[in-house]
Amino acid sequence: MVVELKSGVYWVGYVDWNIKQFHGHEYSTHRGSTYNAYLIVDEKIALVDTVWGPYSQALIDHINEIIDIKKIDYIIANHAETDHSGGLPAVMKHIPNATVVVSEKGRESIPKHYHEDWNFKVVKTGDSISLGKNSLVFVAAPMLHWPDSMFTYLTGKNILMPNDAFGQHFASSSRFNDEVDTTEVYQEAIKYYANILTPFSELVIRKIDEIKKLNIPVDIIAPSHGIIWRKDPLQIVSQYYEWAQGKNDGSAVIIYDTMWKGTEKMAQAMAKGLEKEGVKYKLFNVAISDRNDVLTEIFKTKGILIGSPTMNNGLLPTIMPILEDLKGLKFKNKVGAAFGTYGWSGENVKLIEEILEKAKIKILQEGIKFKWQPTKEELEKCVEFGRSFAQKMKAV
Repeated sequence: MVVELKSGVYWVGYVDWNIKQFHGHEYSTHRGSTYNAYLIVDEKIALVDTVWGPYSQALIDHINEIIDIKKIDYIIANHAETDHSGGLPAVMKHIPNATVVVSEKGRESIPKHYHEDWNFKVVKTGDSISLGKNSLVFVAAPMLHWPDSMFTYLTGKNILMPNDAFGQHFASSSRFNDEVDTTEVYQEAIKYYANILTPFSELVIRKIDEIKKLNIPVDIIAPSHGIIWRKDPLQIVSQYYEWAQGKNDGSAVIIYDTMWKGTEKMAQAMAKGLEKEGVKYKLFNVAISDRNDVLTEIFKTKGILIGSPTMNNGLLPTIMPILEDLKGLKFKNKVGAAFGTYGWSGENVKLIEEILEKAKIKILQEGIKFKWQPTKEELEKCVEFGRSFAQKMKAV
C-alpha cells in the first residue's frame, strides 16, 4: 500500500516478507526486508531509487496509484546495487526520455549493470535539482557502502534519503519507527552495520561530521531498506556515530567448531573461566549458528576465543568463513586467543593466530591445544586459560 511521508512525498516500494537470505546467501534476513522507493510530486516529478527487479511491477502499480508514471521527470539512482536499481529497466520503458541522476561513479556502474545509454545527469556533493517548490540536494557518500553511493535530501520537506545508510532488513505492515517494536528494529540495524558497514567506519564518522556541518533540518530519514525514521530521526545517526567508534560492552564470545566434542569441551571449560572472573560471554558452535548473527555479537564484544580441531593440516572448513569475515570486516578494539584439539599434526592454533593477526585482533596469550580428547586435568587448564584471558582482557 502506498504511504505518504509528507504532502506530495510517497513511499512506493515493496515489502518482502519471504526473503531470508540476501547478497547471494551471504546475509541472513530473518525478519524479511523492504525495498524502499520514494515518489516526489512537485511541479516536476522525481522517483528516488527503485526496487529489486522481480518486484518492478509492484513499484509501477504503486506509482500509477498516485500519478501517471509517464509524468516522471527524474529518477535518482543513489546506488547501483540491484536491490535498489533493479527496477530501472522496467520503469524506463515507460519514461525513456526521463533523466537518470547518478553520482560520478554511478555513471559507470549503472550502465555497466543494465547496458543502457539512458539520459544520465551526473551530480556531486552540493549539486541540486529544482522540482518547483522544493529541490533535491545531493551528497556523495563513496564507500557507504559502494563507490557510487550518494544521499539525496529534499528541501522544504526536510527528508534525507541516504540509500543503504541508516537502514535495516526488516519487513513490517507499518512504515515508520514510531509504529513498530524499536527493539526489533535496532537488533536489525546493528546487525546491518556490523556485517556491512563496519569496514567503512572511519568514512561513516567523516560523513556524519560533514552532514552536521551542513546544518540542514532533518524531519525524516528514509533509507532504502526497512523502517523510515520520523520520530526523533537523528537517533539512528547518533547510534551510527557510536558504532563507528568501535565501542564494546566488555563481554566475550567463544566461537568454535568440533568434530568429536573435544574442542567443544575446551570451549565450555573456558566459559567457566570467564564466568569465574565475572565476564559475560556467549558461546557459538559455528556449524549450527547463523554467521551474520555471530558477527553481530563479535561487533558488540571485546574478547574473541576461537577454537577448531586440526583437519588435513588445517582447520575445519565450517569455521573458515567467519575467520575470513574477521579479516574483511576489520573490527576495532578486539582481543583474542586460539584453542583446539588435534590428533596428528596440530597446526590449528598457529593458523588461527595468524588469521587473528591479519585481522588486527590483539592476541592476549599463547593459544592452547590438547591431543585427542582433553583429560580432566587438561580441562582444568582450559578453565584457567579462560580466567587468564578474562583478567588480561579487563586490563587492556
